[in-house]
Amino acid sequence: MVERRPLLNVLQHAVLILGAALFVFPIYLAFVASTHTAQEVNSGIPLLPGAEMLSNYAQVLGEGISTAGAPPLWLMLMNSTVMALSITIGKIAISLLSAFAIVYFRFPFRLLAFWTIFITLMLPVEVRILPTYEVVAQLGMLNSYAGLSIPLIASATATFLFRQFFMTVPDELTEAARIDGAGPMKFFRDILLPLSRTNIAALFVILFIYGWNQYLWPLLVTTDESYYTIVMGIQRMANAGEETPQWHLIMATAILALLPPVVVILGMQRLFVRGLVEVEK
Repeated sequence: MVERRPLLNVLQHAVLILGAALFVFPIYLAFVASTHTAQEVNSGIPLLPGAEMLSNYAQVLGEGISTAGAPPLWLMLMNSTVMALSITIGKIAISLLSAFAIVYFRFPFRLLAFWTIFITLMLPVEVRILPTYEVVAQLGMLNSYAGLSIPLIASATATFLFRQFFMTVPDELTEAARIDGAGPMKFFRDILLPLSRTNIAALFVILFIYGWNQYLWPLLVTTDESYYTIVMGIQRMANAGEETPQWHLIMATAILALLPPVVVILGMQRLFVRGLVEVEK
């Protein structure tokens, strides 16, 4: 039973508005700072947008910040997009296939294989970063998109989530597909993949943001400026050495770096929420 209490509703909305304002206010300040000159920002960030928005955004997109030693923003955005998409698609593809093999195929040490994959959750990239770097260097993948993305593709979490979902698929569905003459890959492609659509969408959003926000690994494997990612670029802009950081341009870069993950979330919002709810089940 839902009780109607006007005072309680007002209090709930006030708390929601206050929480939203706390989250949005730093982003608003970054946007305001990106629309002013360096002198105005260094003397204290105004609370209202200025008149330099177009020139600031045009400068970071086309020229970058010369003193930061970073390439133009469009190149770093492209590098981050390639890296994030490679990690996301690779993680989902490998996890789907590994979960499919673990659930639907009977082979020796099947459970051992699953738990071996699962235990790798205890070995994040930061723990195994030196041996991983050594392998990548010996394979000649430094300063390349392969070096940026391949070491981060394996995902025990996604494998576990897909395994749990596949185990909820009724056996009758598998039997019906077998009676109709569907082979394993046809069953996987025509039945399991459509059923996993919402789970894939939820994981796509989470993994894209994971790949987009990577900092430590790209910092290690790239020394060529043409492979810098946007997170590395912002860090280099903020560390200007003896010079004063150009905060108005750094804020413009941060706002532009925020847009691709926001677009992904908004574009897949409905499937993302449904996928999370089904995972909770």
